[in-house]
Amino acid sequence: MTIGDLVEKQAKKYGDKVFIYWEDMEITYSQLNEITNKVANLLYNLGIRKGDKVSIFLPNMPEFVYFYLGVPKLGAVAGPVNAHFKSRETQFVVNHSEAKILVTIPKFMGIVNEVRDKLPHLNHIILIGEPMEGTLNYQDLMDKASSKAPPKVEINEKVDPAAILYTSGTTGFPKGVLQTHFNIRRNAEMIMEALNPREDYRFMLILPLFHVNAQVVTLMTPLTIGASCILTPGFSAQQHWEIVAKYKASTFSAVPTILSILLRMPHENLDLSSLEFLICGAAPLPVEVMKEFEKTFNCIVIEGYGLTEGTCASSVNPMPTETEDRRKIGSIGLPLPGTEMKIVDDNGNDVAPNTRGEIIIKGDNVMKEYFKNPEANAKTLKEGWLYTGDVGYVDEDGFFYIIDRKKDMIIRGGENIYPREIEEVLYTFPGVSLAAVIGVDDKIYGELPKAFIVMKEGETATAEEIIEYCKKNLAYFKIPKYVEFRNDLPKNPTGKIMKVPLREEEKKKNVS
Repeated sequence: MTIGDLVEKQAKKYGDKVFIYWEDMEITYSQLNEITNKVANLLYNLGIRKGDKVSIFLPNMPEFVYFYLGVPKLGAVAGPVNAHFKSRETQFVVNHSEAKILVTIPKFMGIVNEVRDKLPHLNHIILIGEPMEGTLNYQDLMDKASSKAPPKVEINEKVDPAAILYTSGTTGFPKGVLQTHFNIRRNAEMIMEALNPREDYRFMLILPLFHVNAQVVTLMTPLTIGASCILTPGFSAQQHWEIVAKYKASTFSAVPTILSILLRMPHENLDLSSLEFLICGAAPLPVEVMKEFEKTFNCIVIEGYGLTEGTCASSVNPMPTETEDRRKIGSIGLPLPGTEMKIVDDNGNDVAPNTRGEIIIKGDNVMKEYFKNPEANAKTLKEGWLYTGDVGYVDEDGFFYIIDRKKDMIIRGGENIYPREIEEVLYTFPGVSLAAVIGVDDKIYGELPKAFIVMKEGETATAEEIIEYCKKNLAYFKIPKYVEFRNDLPKNPTGKIMKVPLREEEKKKNVS
């Protein structure tokens, strides 16, 4: 069953049931099918065919959903673009994916126009909102498009990609993860099987829709079970519980930072009667935060683990029942149904329980491949196993734990940041000789980037100048929070900058 088949099947089954609640608007399952048909048809009229990429450069809004679900109806590939990207990042992702159409809003057109002449594959820009020169108006296209099923195309759900999502790599260049129709649909089914939500549930979507967590956990999962999705513009600490109460949310998916923030907000006289549980992932969840949250809000927290290359989720703690709570606080739980996980050493050999090693995954959720990146595929995909780069262990009961990361990745409030990308920008600042970026502990965000810089002889700069420069070239969450100037950086005998001593220094500062 393709994603298009799923939308059509659920429209026939659930008809006038509301699938999306968006502010004061309600979109039923039938309307969703008709609107996504229109999207597919308007794209077909613009020349989009099987395998073509369509970049979705939008904030959270219903149109994001329409394109994410409508593009695959043609056998084409939906390409969500991080809504916080600046021109440099947007150019790389749109260009590398070879997107023929980009969908966006007037607010982002300044960024798009900066790089438009550097996007040779791009044929059209579809603009949602006030018309602008050089773009096609979304509403005009929709008015002319048929709501009937688009032209039939043969799609192999296990082979043909439905989405391409970019995840940064330690090389500094993002990698395009190709997820098939089967990957996405099955991962939603796995989550459904593990957590057993009901048809009358309302999943509140607060994470950015360009993130796989929002796409799979709080969009595809309710679609798969016939539940509803409460779509929000994004997380708002001030309005969060108000929205939960207004729409009677049953669950939401969050990152640890959100739980920390909610604990710091006033929380008296809240109506949380509809809330059954919440899901937390994307970054390690501090045990104390989890315990305090459950005690304060009387709400079960289910911690899980996953990565974009594994479509979304790979493991989750068991859902408590009236008679039993098998969760292990601090663990990332058990592999989802249809998923295998194990710990291996540097040679790929299995290790004993409670022994550190790399987490590797096999199952229906493992991506097809990285787009145009055979070298990365060879390192990451071996004999059907996905090598995650995450270091952890498994206990005697089969529960997995993460203790470290092989990669240099920084996780800021659930956002993945790779130091090399920031370093590449720092090296373009006039007068910078050496640069190294690490993650430093933060009580709210988990980690924040810190830059260590060595200037060339006779050159000077201030931390403020460096940060302002980064603001022009990087998404806000990648901008270093701290900048420290040094005369030199620690290096190994071959001259490679060593980050371990820098991390150790920062840890000693925190201890002292």
